[in-house]
Amino acid sequence: MAENAAEARTQAGMPAHEQVYRNLREAVLFGTLAPGEPVTIQGLVERLGAGMTPVREAIRRLTAEGALQALGNRRIEVPVLGAATLEELTEARLALEPRLAVRAAGRAGPEEVARLVEIDARLDRAILRGDIEGYLRENHAFHSVLNDTAQAPVMKALTESLWLRFGPSLRVVCGQMGTRHLPDCHKDLVRALEARDGAAAARAIEQDVAQGMEMILQSL
Repeated sequence: MAENAAEARTQAGMPAHEQVYRNLREAVLFGTLAPGEPVTIQGLVERLGAGMTPVREAIRRLTAEGALQALGNRRIEVPVLGAATLEELTEARLALEPRLAVRAAGRAGPEEVARLVEIDARLDRAILRGDIEGYLRENHAFHSVLNDTAQAPVMKALTESLWLRFGPSLRVVCGQMGTRHLPDCHKDLVRALEARDGAAAARAIEQDVAQGMEMILQSL
């Protein structure tokens, strides 16, 4: 029984089904699964090196979150965004993320600011290398730490669900344009946090969101 329990958990102590969900979620979020590319459930089982049951559960959860859609014949895909959906996602981001930035500006201390500076430095290096995967991961990490700092779990969860929907399309933009032409208002945001200036933090995030989503729109 002890061996079975050990097999059901990852090295990090996470239940196997949760690890499969997170691995599949990352594949969606960072565009490893391209929008509109059909994949079979069996293909995901082989790709993730997991059992059929946890993969099905992960698909069910991500479908409920709008990150995947069923096609029939045991196939799924990451939805392809249309202009109307992208416009709605942009409005939702602009409603939530500036508010999170305002809250973060009132709560960020030296430790949080230092973490953001460190992440932004790694992001800059990824841009210089043309490392799309690195850029996407560090960009998401920056926003995630910022949103954690806001101490608003409901708004953060809503924001994360939005990122699942547009993240795959951001990968497409990076593939088309490379990393050096992507918007980056992070340094303005860090300065706003250091000054505890909520209005400036909101402006930086508004610009970051608007520019990024516009580039996705242009790629449709």
